[in-house]
Amino acid sequence: MEISVGSSVRTAGDTFDARSERALAAGVAARIERLIGLFRSLSPPSGLSLTAAATLATLERSGPSRLTSLAVREGVTQPAMTQLIARLQESGLVSRTADPADGRVVQVRLTDEGRAMLARRRAVRAERLAEILARLSPQEQAALSAALPVMDALANAQQAPLPTKESIR
Repeated sequence: MEISVGSSVRTAGDTFDARSERALAAGVAARIERLIGLFRSLSPPSGLSLTAAATLATLERSGPSRLTSLAVREGVTQPAMTQLIARLQESGLVSRTADPADGRVVQVRLTDEGRAMLARRRAVRAERLAEILARLSPQEQAALSAALPVMDALANAQQAPLPTKESIR
C-alpha cells in the first residue's frame, strides 16, 4: 500500500524517521480537523453537544465509569463533567449509582435511552455519509475501507492522556 506524506509517497515496508513521523502526524492532525467538521455537519440536531455525545459513546464502549475518569478521557474539568452528567441524567441518558467496591464513589452508566439516542444519531450520520461516499470513486471507497483498521488502531493507541491546555502553553 502506498501512503502520500507531503510530496513523497511511502510504501508499507518503508520505515519512518522522526521527521517523517512528525510530517505524518501533522498531516493526520490536519485531516482529523477536517473530518471533525464533516462529523459535525453529519450529526443530527439533538440537543447534545459533541462532548455529551462523546461521553455517551465512551460509556457505551467502556462501560460504567467514575466521573473523574470520564473527565480525563473527554478532556474536561471534573466540575464540567459533573454538570454534564447531571444534565444527561435529567434527560434519562445516564444513571449514577454507588460503586459496589466503594460506596463513596459514583459510577456513571449509560441507560437504554442513552444507547437508543446514540444508535439514532449514528444511523442518521451513516445515512448522510453514504450520500457523500457515493460521490467518491470506487478506488477512493476501497482506500477508505482499507484504512478503517488503521483508524481503529490509531484511536486505540492512545495509552497516556493527551496534553492538557496548561501543558501546551
